[in-house]
Amino acid sequence: MGTRERIVDAAEQVVREFGIVGATTKRIAAAAGCSEALLYKHFPGKESLLLAVLLERLPALGPALTRLRLAAGTGDVADHLTAFTLAALEFYTRAAGIAAGVLADPSLTEGFRTMLARSGSGPHLPILALADVIAGEQDRDRIDRKIDAGAAASMLMGACFHRANLSYYVDPPDDDATWAASIVRTLLRR
Repeated sequence: MGTRERIVDAAEQVVREFGIVGATTKRIAAAAGCSEALLYKHFPGKESLLLAVLLERLPALGPALTRLRLAAGTGDVADHLTAFTLAALEFYTRAAGIAAGVLADPSLTEGFRTMLARSGSGPHLPILALADVIAGEQDRDRIDRKIDAGAAASMLMGACFHRANLSYYVDPPDDDATWAASIVRTLLRR
């Protein structure tokens, strides 16, 4: 494993153990077995290191969206959307700790916003991609054309985000698979 990968692994471990506030670059460097100077050689700041943890170590939405796109026009659209919903729920559940910590620190939040703007990325992109998939299925007459694709995508992703955050405080009444199927059925008016 290379130095960069060791640093990202260490950052993930330190965030899980100490939270964002306790995940100092000093702690991360110590866990990675390197100096802070070497850490900064690979990452310009804590924000970019945390973004690397989010993008490289957590279950990604990209592959789930790719699977959804590849399945377009085939099989049962509700089954495909339910599988995507479960992947989105897993992502948001695992990302919640980092996201909450970033939001709790104004300088990290501003750093993230700046970095996302520069790179042309952000949490809105999976919603837009999902809306495109839904619109494509509407064009194939597999989803009701009266449904607003953008609103449906926002509602589905918002429900996943909400359930992920709730799961840190209470045990949800239904298992995730039952919940995901119910959300998709409601969204598709089935």
